[in-house]
Amino acid sequence: MADGEKPYRVYRGGRVKGKVPTLPKPDGRPATTEAPPSYRGPGPIRRPRRRRRFGFWFAVVFALFLAWLTAWLLASYFTFRDGVSAANKRLPGRVHKVLVHQDGLLTFHSTTILLLGTDRGPGAGRSGDRHSDSVMLVRTDPGHHRLYYLSIPRDLRVDIPGHGTDKVAVANQIGGPTLTVLTVRKLTGLDVNHVVIVDFAQFRKVIDAVGGITVDVPERIVSKFDCPYTASRCESWRGWRFGRGKQHMDGRRALIYSRVRKNALNPADNDFTRSERQQQVIQATLGKLASVGTFFDLPFIGDKLLQPVATDLTPGQFLQLGWVKWRSGNGSAIHCRLGGEISDVGGSSVIEPTEENHNVIAMFTGDSAPQPPIPGSGAYGPGCVVGKTAIGAR
Repeated sequence: MADGEKPYRVYRGGRVKGKVPTLPKPDGRPATTEAPPSYRGPGPIRRPRRRRRFGFWFAVVFALFLAWLTAWLLASYFTFRDGVSAANKRLPGRVHKVLVHQDGLLTFHSTTILLLGTDRGPGAGRSGDRHSDSVMLVRTDPGHHRLYYLSIPRDLRVDIPGHGTDKVAVANQIGGPTLTVLTVRKLTGLDVNHVVIVDFAQFRKVIDAVGGITVDVPERIVSKFDCPYTASRCESWRGWRFGRGKQHMDGRRALIYSRVRKNALNPADNDFTRSERQQQVIQATLGKLASVGTFFDLPFIGDKLLQPVATDLTPGQFLQLGWVKWRSGNGSAIHCRLGGEISDVGGSSVIEPTEENHNVIAMFTGDSAPQPPIPGSGAYGPGCVVGKTAIGAR
């Protein structure tokens, strides 16, 4: 080793070519100076590039997803808003004067909604038959995550303000939804905050738009009413038929199911069961509207979903009610109905209300525990049940 030459060189990293400078071994033997072909020296540790690329592409995909979701939500909302705006215009303006205004969000405050189902039927003309085929109050209870339903039979004899005593369905024929709201308020003593009118003649379009609904039919049904053919063909017609259990229905079949007036296999079939079939169709449709599949189709069908509806509810209130319904589920819903005894008044069959109806209203408002109809009270016995289905569907 020459004078002044260091026994080693300070290695700064990098690829080494040729020999690697090392110190002599302690026993005096010469050190091995040949560098292995793959030796790169103790340079700085480099992280794999794969992790950097994965993080970059993940960020890109996530940003694109957020942009798509935002655009989709905006398109869905604006389409839905146009549908609600059209539904608001279909509601007569004077109805707003008899509704009780409510402050606060529906997600935190209880609200009462009058749901009217009408069915003009084929050949009824543009004005159609303005009788209410289904009259029901819906009360939300966000504090307990529960919904209350109160069915009012269309033949229930009530006091119609300014028009004497008649069937509750006649109120809509005389004075439209305005008089119906006043009649229901006088009957129950409850304030009505909102009203929703559903035209079943057009409801089939909504059901077809969401791809059909699933209805749990409680019993076999055979009905030869409302024959769609000529008199000669109706004699050999087998009638409308529905099996028992869950079944998928398109708009046409769901409309027929809701219109069945009498089941030939069940002599006890009455106005209650028909109204409850309509409620089944409405609730099944509402459940389908809240599904994931309908969400993805909202920009294309949002305005069509409310074509058969007339209401005072705003888009924001609809969204709040959707949240309340989702939080409440179905198993804890309270299904109530008013009732009475059948009697004949002027050659027309009506239901005379009983004192038990007052207790049912207390159950509907949550002031009393729900109780089923009293045994022996007949097909129109008033009462309440807890569960997914209405009283008559059990």
